[in-house]
Amino acid sequence: MMHVTLSNSLPNSHQFVIPRRFGRRKACFDGVSSFCSEREIESSNSSTSSVSSKPTSVQRLNEDSSGKDLSELIPFTTRRMLFASPLVYFVSNSSSLQAIALGNPSLTIEQVTPPVIPSGELFPAEERIVGLFEKNTYSVVNIFDVTLRPQLNMTGVVEVPEGNGSGVIWDEQGHIVTNYHVVGNALSRNPAPGQVVARVNILASDGVQKNFEGKLIGADRDKDLAVLQVEAPKDLLRPIKVGQSSDLKVGQQCLAIGNPFGFDHTLTVGVISGLNREINSQAGVTISGGIQTDAAINPGNSGGPLLDSKGSLIGINTAIYTQTGISAGVGFAIASSTVLKIVPQLIQFGKVVRAGLNVEIAPDVLANQLNVRNGALILQVPGNSPEAKAGLVSTSRGFAGNIVPGDIIVAVDDKPVRNKVELSKVLDDYSVGDKVLLKIQRGSENLEVSLVLGET
Repeated sequence: MMHVTLSNSLPNSHQFVIPRRFGRRKACFDGVSSFCSEREIESSNSSTSSVSSKPTSVQRLNEDSSGKDLSELIPFTTRRMLFASPLVYFVSNSSSLQAIALGNPSLTIEQVTPPVIPSGELFPAEERIVGLFEKNTYSVVNIFDVTLRPQLNMTGVVEVPEGNGSGVIWDEQGHIVTNYHVVGNALSRNPAPGQVVARVNILASDGVQKNFEGKLIGADRDKDLAVLQVEAPKDLLRPIKVGQSSDLKVGQQCLAIGNPFGFDHTLTVGVISGLNREINSQAGVTISGGIQTDAAINPGNSGGPLLDSKGSLIGINTAIYTQTGISAGVGFAIASSTVLKIVPQLIQFGKVVRAGLNVEIAPDVLANQLNVRNGALILQVPGNSPEAKAGLVSTSRGFAGNIVPGDIIVAVDDKPVRNKVELSKVLDDYSVGDKVLLKIQRGSENLEVSLVLGET
């Protein structure tokens, strides 16, 4: 054995024996033994030290055992016990680690609790909004689009949820108005009238959602509207009050109620940002006369009501302008004037009976190729139709093989028509059987033709 004595730098208690050949465990034993001996001596000489609990893995050392190897005191240990023992020793020795006191025991809960100010009465504007929501929220329903699919190796069918949206209670007969695209997946399978296409949740006065089957009554893709019907008790059916959208002003307040992202009966408030907007609906059609609002409209709001400051329905929320899929402050609603024209027909006929001309209008691209820049070009007029008898001329091919444009409709009852889309907008204001005066261009001539609108 080689004895090494460190003089002038360490006390005699720090003398230890280093074997010529030793393993890692031997070195750790000797080092920990020497350290623990020093800590024990310092602890015994300190008048302020407190009694510590013994470490669980390393035996406390005194003067008699300080010269012994730790391996002799602990005949066997594992690496985990070896490295955990110093940690336990330091934690249990109060002189090695001072505890940090948290909190102040001298204080009471009452002393550290600030005073709570009563909320008091709401401002009149807040009371009005709260009242409008509480009055109309029971007229808003949550709609889950479902598809009936046959079960494998079993009889019957199962309902598969496809999406969700909102709707409004239209009357006491249980008719529910919503967007076409809310139940679009089910409608794409051409269900028969009376077939279940959705599940409808109606809010009861006790705050419980009642679930009912939503049966198809009618749908109109061109205006993105659909009507369902539920068999619900009369006390649950609270029809919404319908207002007139033609009297709206930009800047007036509006409210939107719906079920965005499945959060039922959510209220958002904003203003009317614009009128007579072109809405690119999720159903893939363009709807004219739309209402623009900055009230937050998110996925799930579709089919819900847009209300004015009196709580009247002024539109059906249908779309948002966004690049992220969430509200960007630009939302659109189908005007109530349009809803009032479509919904009664869907309830009565199951479809929309539109007034129009029994002619084929050329697409705008083809009209531009024929150098028609203003008006709706008549491409074809069916023989023996009222339009043919009235003298309308269709587009034809000349003797030299060139194309001769037909009549160009430039106005209907003094309402200007610049293209095919505008002609459809103008005719939306008429009903079947109405008499109109068409202003047309035929070559270099300007003519007027009187017609009775038929069903298209």
